[in-house]
Amino acid sequence: MISLVKLAKALLLFAGVRIFVMGTFVAIATWKGRSAHEILSRWDAQWYRRIAEGGYGHVVIDYESRRLHDYAFFPLFPALERVFNFFTHLTAVDSGILISCIASIFAAAGIYKIAEKLYGARIGLISVLLWAIIPIGIVQTISYSDSLFTALAVWAFYAALNSQWMLAGGIAFFAGLTRPVGIAVAVAIFVTALLASVKNYRNWVGAFVAPLGWLGYILYVAAKTHNLFGYFKTQSDWGNGFDGGVSFTRWIWKLLNSSNLLNGFAILIAISALIYLLILTYKEKQPLALLIFTTILVFISLTTAGAFGSKPRYLLPAFPLLFPLASRLSRRTTLFSFVVLLLFTLIASFYGAHWLLGSGPL
Repeated sequence: MISLVKLAKALLLFAGVRIFVMGTFVAIATWKGRSAHEILSRWDAQWYRRIAEGGYGHVVIDYESRRLHDYAFFPLFPALERVFNFFTHLTAVDSGILISCIASIFAAAGIYKIAEKLYGARIGLISVLLWAIIPIGIVQTISYSDSLFTALAVWAFYAALNSQWMLAGGIAFFAGLTRPVGIAVAVAIFVTALLASVKNYRNWVGAFVAPLGWLGYILYVAAKTHNLFGYFKTQSDWGNGFDGGVSFTRWIWKLLNSSNLLNGFAILIAISALIYLLILTYKEKQPLALLIFTTILVFISLTTAGAFGSKPRYLLPAFPLLFPLASRLSRRTTLFSFVVLLLFTLIASFYGAHWLLGSGPL
């Protein structure tokens, strides 16, 4: 009962922070004479809407003559939009916003439960608040699949930490149907479930179910495009894909040799901090599944091409990186922790509004 009360407290604080962040965005958008709802309905939200309403098959030729196909978007999120639309009669986009809001709460609950299990309730609470105030976290409550993916990833790992490998594999299956980075969940659960199979052969089921969602969609696109690598070709057409970090390095180098020198240094500092946090997760000897998951996400974020302004979104689900920060904050006074969290809440609020009113999550 005490644990449930602490979880409820963490979720109430999480919801309060997210409401404040979104409220700030709506207020600034209104002040600038712009429609907050229209802004939240742009970008990927429209691609998901089209899939929810009419299935796959939409292609756009952009201003660079690139052929952009909706196969780039994994199916679970638009499928849920369609379900919510059927039962609530909300539009697909509004259904997507509702799904994201609900999923973000489930994700926060899972982050709390994992942190509580590994480190204790205080670090669990702080971890949830840190996830709430990530500057890029504005996408937690718009019609994007990030919150849904994070929720599925978190609960897959919670099941794994409790040796519920069939459940972990089943949830990982759905995570693999949500976003391309679902491969990180699939690999983490597959490897750790196989290792656990040494003691119990039934864990093999969870291991082999885990990657089937991600692999199934890749094969679906392959069948539709008559190309085994059709999905990766689609991503390449969008300007995404693995290039070993060449494009990212060139972009940073360009910033360092331009009037955006400070932005370049800021990005280098952010990358250094990211790597440092990853090293801390290893020093703290986090469970293997979390280490594999986080390492893959960091690797993907640093070695893929694409819209560089949206790269931080790859790291939004990387919740284990928050645990070292939460651990250090938990050792400080309550007043110090409160001031730090409040400061970053304000930063997240104004950054999120500035981002959405500008380039947005391309």
